[in-house]
Amino acid sequence: MEHKMDIPGLQSFLIEAFPQVAGEIAVTELAADQLTVRLKVQDKHLRPGGTVSGPTMFMLADVAVYLAILSRIGPVALAVTTNCSIDFMRKPVADADLICTARLLKCGRVLAVGDVLIHSAGQAAPVARASLTYSIPPK
Repeated sequence: MEHKMDIPGLQSFLIEAFPQVAGEIAVTELAADQLTVRLKVQDKHLRPGGTVSGPTMFMLADVAVYLAILSRIGPVALAVTTNCSIDFMRKPVADADLICTARLLKCGRVLAVGDVLIHSAGQAAPVARASLTYSIPPK
């Protein structure tokens, strides 16, 4: 499948449309049906107990699937999450970045579905897994 946006295009889109996360998330890999992003974990992402918060991991999963979809359909800012199921499986390492790999299972005209695995950098076992569905607005 051909990409309508490459890594620099996706990063530029984040800066323009979502500056609140643009400096924290970097697209590191873009393949046929997969996209990998890295979150630079900071103190603001931590919760009591010295771990990365659930809302931070949700945001990372959501942004990763969103960018994977945009890589395929182009800069459609109004594509929106309609469903998310996330499993928090292990405590992330507080002083390690999070690596999130999103895989598109379907990217149709009106719906897109993706799966996500999140790892702490340097750790083999995933810390979270998510499944997301997006609604794509009509052209």
